[in-house]
Amino acid sequence: MASKIVVIGAISGQFPPVFDKLTKLHSKNSFSLAIILGDLFEDPSKSSPDSEEDLSSLLRGAITVPLPTYFTLGKYALPQQIIDHLEASSDEVCPNLYFLGKRSITKTSEGLRIVALGGTLDTADLLNPSDKSESKYLPLHTEEDVKALRGANSADILITSSWPLSIRDNSCIAFPDEAQSPDGEQYVADLCAALHPRYHFSISENVFYEREPFFHPRRQEDDSAVRDITRFISLAAFANPAKQKWLYAFSLDPQASAPLTLPTGVTLPPISLTNSRKKRPRHSNQEHTYSRFSSTDPYHHPFKRSRHPPPTPSECYFCLSSPNLATHLITSIADDAYLTTAKGPLSTASTFPPLPFPNHILIIPLAHSSTFATIPTPETRTATYKEMTRYRTALQTMLLHSTPRRSLGAVTWEVSRATGIHIHWQFLPVPTSLIKQGLVEAAFKVEAENEKYPLFQAKEIGDGFAENSDYFRVWIWRPGEDDDDDIKAALPNNGADEEENHPGKDKSLILPLSNHFRFDLQFGRRVMAKLLELEARMQWKDCMQSQAEEAADAEAFKKAFKAFDFSLEEEMP
Repeated sequence: MASKIVVIGAISGQFPPVFDKLTKLHSKNSFSLAIILGDLFEDPSKSSPDSEEDLSSLLRGAITVPLPTYFTLGKYALPQQIIDHLEASSDEVCPNLYFLGKRSITKTSEGLRIVALGGTLDTADLLNPSDKSESKYLPLHTEEDVKALRGANSADILITSSWPLSIRDNSCIAFPDEAQSPDGEQYVADLCAALHPRYHFSISENVFYEREPFFHPRRQEDDSAVRDITRFISLAAFANPAKQKWLYAFSLDPQASAPLTLPTGVTLPPISLTNSRKKRPRHSNQEHTYSRFSSTDPYHHPFKRSRHPPPTPSECYFCLSSPNLATHLITSIADDAYLTTAKGPLSTASTFPPLPFPNHILIIPLAHSSTFATIPTPETRTATYKEMTRYRTALQTMLLHSTPRRSLGAVTWEVSRATGIHIHWQFLPVPTSLIKQGLVEAAFKVEAENEKYPLFQAKEIGDGFAENSDYFRVWIWRPGEDDDDDIKAALPNNGADEEENHPGKDKSLILPLSNHFRFDLQFGRRVMAKLLELEARMQWKDCMQSQAEEAADAEAFKKAFKAFDFSLEEEMP
C-alpha cells in the first residue's frame, strides 16, 4: 500500500509556523510520515531569547508535531539542550519528532527503508583523526560512515546534506541563472549509485531543483529485466528570500516493483561509482563526428590516418553509460542488447499503413565494440549475437501479426569495420511484393555495382568471427506462405535459435570491405531510400523530429512490440 510522505526543507528553528502548516496539511492529506532536511534547529551561535523559548516549547510538547517526523543533521551542531534530551530519550525530541542520526538505516512501520547521511565530510579527520566526529550530534561524517551506508544495498529514500557529483549531467532541467549550483561530492554519488534509491533528497538553500528521473545500470547479480529509477529532488529552506519551493509531497509504495519499461523522460545515469566516473574530454567537433549515420566520420576514411582516438563508452552515442545517448528513443533493454527507434528515421508513420509509426529500428549490443569479433570474450560475443538475432526475429514476428496478408517483410543491415565505433543493426520493413520480385536483392547489388564495390556473396556467417575482412551485411526476410506454421515457429522462444525458429525465408548477403575503396556508411539507407521511393529522406539529418515527436513514435512502437518483447517475459504473470 502506498504511503503519503511530505518532505520539508531546512527550517532552522522556525518550529511554530512550520509545524502549524504541517498540521493543516496533515488534516487534509493524512500523511504517513514527514522528513525534515538540513537543519531543524538554528545555528547555536545565533541563539536569541525568542528562539530559546521556542526550543523549550518544543521540548515540553507545547508545539504539536502532528505526525511521525524524522530529521538528521545539516550544517550546524545540535543545541546542547537537544543533545541532553536525546541522550535520555532514545532519539525522540518530543512526541512524533525523531532524530535519525548523522548516519542511519531506518525501516518505518510502513515498510519504507530510509538511509540518511547528515552533515558534511570531516576532511580534517581524514588527515588527523580526532574524537570530534565520533559524536553523532556533530554535523560531520567520515568515509567510514559512507562505507557503512553503502552496505545497506538498497533504499526507498536517501537523504544527504550534500549533492552527488555531476547530478545535473544528462539533464535538461535549467538551474536559475542567478543561483549557483551546489558543489557535488563523489562519495555521495557513489552512495546513490550503490543504493539505487527511489528518491534522493538533498538541500540547496534558496533554490528548488527537481531533476528528471534517471535509471541505474543493472547490478551484476541482478538477472531481472527492469532497471531501478531514482528521482533526485533538492528543497530550498523554509521562508527563503527567493520564495522557492520548500515542501514536497508524494506517495511511495515500498512493495511496488520498478516499471518493466523505462518511462518517457527518464535519462541516463548522471552518476556512477568512482572507478568508472572519469570521462575523457569531448572534442569540439564530436557532435558531428560521431553522429549516428554520418558518412563523414573520419574513423571510416581508409586513406587518412585518424587524428583522434576512437570514442570511449562515455562518448559513444550507443553506450548506455554515455551522456550522448537519447534515452527517450530506447524501447527495450535485454541482457546483452537493446532496441531504439532511429533518429531521423527513413520511414514515416504513413510509409507502412498498418503500422502507425516509422518502425525504423536499431538493434544495438550493450558491449562497446566495433565488430562482433572484437567483443572481448567468446561467451559474450555468442550471447550478444544470439540476443540481437532474437530481437530481429521478434520484430519480424510483430510484422506477421500486425500486417494483413503478410504484406511486409524486412531488411536488416550491418556495417562491420574494425575501425568502427559501436556495431549495430538497422531494421526496416519492406513490402513483401518487392522481395518476391527480387527487387530488394537487385537494388543492393546494382547500387554496389554502380559504386564499383566488390560483388555481394550469398552466405551466412553468424557472428562474423571467422571472417578475414570487414564487411557489409544485409538480411532480406519475407514471411512464408503458411501463416499458421510461421507464427507457431516464431512463438516458442522468439527466435533464440536462428536456424530452427526463424519464420519465413531469410537470405544473407555479404559485401566484403577493404582499404582499397572508400565505403559509404549510408549505403544501406541509400539503397532502401531509392527502393521505397523516399529519396528526399536519404539523409537522416533532413528527417529530424522534435523530441516530443520522437518520444511519441517510441511509445507507439513499444505498445505494438510489447507482446513480442522477450525482455519482459520474466516479469509477466
